[in-house]
Amino acid sequence: MNKLRNGGRLTNSQVGVLLIIPGLAVFAAIILYPFIDAILMSFTNRSMLTPNYEWVQLDNYVKVFKDPYFTKTLITTLLFVLGSTILPFTLGLIWAIILNQGFRGAEFLRGVTLVNWIVPGTAIGFLWSWIFNGQYGILNSILETLGILETGIPWLGQTNTALLCVVIARTWQMLPWYMAFLLGGLQSVSLDQVEAAHIDGANNWQTFWKVILPGMKQTAVLVFILGLIGNLQHFDLPWTMTQGGPARATTTLSIEVYTTAFKNWNMGKAATVGTIWAVLLACFSFVYLRRVNESD
Repeated sequence: MNKLRNGGRLTNSQVGVLLIIPGLAVFAAIILYPFIDAILMSFTNRSMLTPNYEWVQLDNYVKVFKDPYFTKTLITTLLFVLGSTILPFTLGLIWAIILNQGFRGAEFLRGVTLVNWIVPGTAIGFLWSWIFNGQYGILNSILETLGILETGIPWLGQTNTALLCVVIARTWQMLPWYMAFLLGGLQSVSLDQVEAAHIDGANNWQTFWKVILPGMKQTAVLVFILGLIGNLQHFDLPWTMTQGGPARATTTLSIEVYTTAFKNWNMGKAATVGTIWAVLLACFSFVYLRRVNESD
């Protein structure tokens, strides 16, 4: 203020600080404070059933890691994340390679493929719940008509098929996302290198492994890591289809946090699981940011 009164001017660094203060305030109020509050809550026995709570130090973490259901939840989360990333990534890459051939109608197929990406996850969950329904689902009807099944299978009601059904639904939802980014990576590969490989006698498979894949490696790795992060925090599709059942067969960390907090009213334990969940997300995010910096 004294500088302003004396006719002085603010430096560029001071102006920069003033400009970022509103953004920092919003970040602190909406993200930083709730995050810190959740971490502190994980050290308490706070419950929505009573206003009083006590500090229990690491008791919640000890109970969570000793809970056999939590180990099962971690395994289920791992299977869901890997399945929902590898499967659509592979299919998206294959579809991107096909669309990259530039045949007539490729642009139309690309647009059609992107349609289910913009459909809300809840709607997709209801759609696939109907497809996999054990009584009137279209999948059982088709299989019975073809003579493959004699009676319908409760796909979402069995522990050995429920998670696979959710992964398939998630794959259908996210395939366009992978296709769009991987197609961009394919189009960044030099056509001269591809033609040179063919002139040297390389077949299509060799050209893909030796020229195309290395040329789009950075894009593919970043897309894969982003897919892992997105699936690790995904909630709406598994919840809509199974709500974590049957017998916790599709209970991921996101569903565990929700049910612990808003069904069991145990906010302390929910915050503990959420903190562990956040640490896992941070690990993947760190790898992603490191890859981004390397690519720059």
